[in-house]
Amino acid sequence: MSNEPMIGYDELAEALSRLRLGSDPSEFHGSLSGFLAGGARPVGQTLLEALQLDAAGEIERAAQDDPVLLELMRQTEAELADPELAFEPLHPSDDRPLPERADALASWCRGFLGGFGLSGAATHSQLSEEAQEILRDLATIASSEFDFGPADEDEDALIEVFEFVRVGAMLLHAEVASLSRNLSGSVH
Repeated sequence: MSNEPMIGYDELAEALSRLRLGSDPSEFHGSLSGFLAGGARPVGQTLLEALQLDAAGEIERAAQDDPVLLELMRQTEAELADPELAFEPLHPSDDRPLPERADALASWCRGFLGGFGLSGAATHSQLSEEAQEILRDLATIASSEFDFGPADEDEDALIEVFEFVRVGAMLLHAEVASLSRNLSGSVH
């Protein structure tokens, strides 16, 4: 991993606002993470084009070279592949209200599923049953509406769901990478 400072939630929020994109930081990071976990790269197009995010021509050109977006892409690629399991979905800080953090996690999952779908890996018939189950669980989280009870229990539950999402994204990335290696190595 790089010694460069990590792109955080607030820094990404500022970049997305500056570029006038209608995506919140969690959803954007989820889209990027899903796209990369699915084995895709923005080859011959900008990152925003690859993620099929709307941006007017001027904004699109500015975003193409936006250092925050480019660094976030490098950071996310490195974290997904990190053997130390450093990957984490981008989310508001822990001092933010629980409902805000829960909604951000659901938003991240929606973005991840969209990005994974754009990568083409979701239609890959060779995904394991475990990978397909992770995708179904992410879809359930993405479509969830949360009821909150005792704060301590809710906090613990959110931590458990966050950890499931974090590990699930890394497992999907590892499986797609393995499938890609096996397919590219099976030329007869």
